[in-house]
Amino acid sequence: MKPIILFIGFVVLCMDCAAQTARIPSGVYHWTDAPVTKTGDGEIREFMKGTTAECSLLEIHATTQHKGASTKPHAQKDIEEFIIIKEGKMKVTIGTKSGILGKGSAVLVLPLQMLTIENVGDAALTYYTLEFRSKQPMDLQRSTKAGGALMINADTLHYKPSAIGGGMKYIQRPTAMLNELEMHMTELKPKTPSHPPHTHIDSELILMLEGHTEQFINGKNYQGIAGDMYLMNSNELHGIKNIEDVPCKYLAIRWK
Repeated sequence: MKPIILFIGFVVLCMDCAAQTARIPSGVYHWTDAPVTKTGDGEIREFMKGTTAECSLLEIHATTQHKGASTKPHAQKDIEEFIIIKEGKMKVTIGTKSGILGKGSAVLVLPLQMLTIENVGDAALTYYTLEFRSKQPMDLQRSTKAGGALMINADTLHYKPSAIGGGMKYIQRPTAMLNELEMHMTELKPKTPSHPPHTHIDSELILMLEGHTEQFINGKNYQGIAGDMYLMNSNELHGIKNIEDVPCKYLAIRWK
């Protein structure tokens, strides 16, 4: 019996390793389709796990913590975390520094840094976590020179109107795992495209905040609403447009 159990364990381990090393396909990832795991103080919703052109591991999940719930202090050995608050009020502690952040805010946590997240609001706290492990060597010194860990309060960001709607800049800088991490929020007017289909070397994730969009990726059209996300791998032709009669908002995250 023991050899059979060991063999089954080996097969499961191999399947998990294969999932981590497989290239994540471009397309839409719907909030309602993501597998949900219940925890003692909330739930975790898994969106994707695998590789990109730049990363030996990209994992994206959404965590919901009940009122008053807190994670245990933890640090990632060789993974960088980028956290985006979907809803609720978060107290985040990185090492000895703490901050209170609300909806739309973001947090960058370097490898080896101790992290604790506590729900300090009156309702559930939900946040996305993007975990990066680069194919290139980790460079903590590069990240420290660029500013180290970040707590970005969305309430302090400047909204800039544009011909197609408007937007806000969050971050554009090197990190420990990436040559560059860039994120901005875009608002599109009704029935308005962001720009013609184009390509770039960066991989890109679009995280829908409000409204209903259509994303063109390599000859196929996908649609998404709030909570959904689109992934475009490096050098793939893509373009997004608002397909409703009301404005839409989304976060665009690019890395290389």
